[in-house]
Amino acid sequence: MCASLGGCDFPIDPLHDALRAAVYWQPEVDPGTVILTANTPISGQKPVSLPEIDKNHTRHDPNGLSLRIDDNGEKIRLLLIDGAQPGMPLAALIPIDDSCIDRMEALKRLSLLLRDRRLTADTRLTTQRRRRLRRMLQAIDGHQTGATYREIANVIFGTSRVSTEPWKTSALRDATIALVTDGRTLIDGGYRTLLRHRRRS
Repeated sequence: MCASLGGCDFPIDPLHDALRAAVYWQPEVDPGTVILTANTPISGQKPVSLPEIDKNHTRHDPNGLSLRIDDNGEKIRLLLIDGAQPGMPLAALIPIDDSCIDRMEALKRLSLLLRDRRLTADTRLTTQRRRRLRRMLQAIDGHQTGATYREIANVIFGTSRVSTEPWKTSALRDATIALVTDGRTLIDGGYRTLLRHRRRS
């Protein structure tokens, strides 16, 4: 509660470092969340022993119990519903929607972790995608502070590379404009697409 701002409630303390604050995405937004339920139609199931849970990223809310498992730098989010708890027989709930394949891939990561005790990499953000994301943020940041496209390109691609061809017809000019455009889309809500695998339409 922040009385000085009119008694507003913040789901996350605004004074926390943005890189360290726990973020809880709704499962309809983040298909990387594995939804687990205690309502399983299969009798005789064994209890599921989950690996050590990150207690700093555990939260009870109306949706259920939100947990996060960290394993050697890799992370996976779980949402336990219908009274489900670690150590109970559990079933995965996968809605059949546009994100069904992403949800199955998240479940596969959890399944491999439970079997091998090793969490595989989350492939939604590939090395190439991370590199382009960083460039997009650099580009839109420069654009918003008044830098020209050429100045932005010099920072991202290097002055020597930019100067090798006429700027007006340069492929780097087109690439820089695209980075700025995509960066603007990203900060206007497009960042949610980072929670999904890129697939051809």
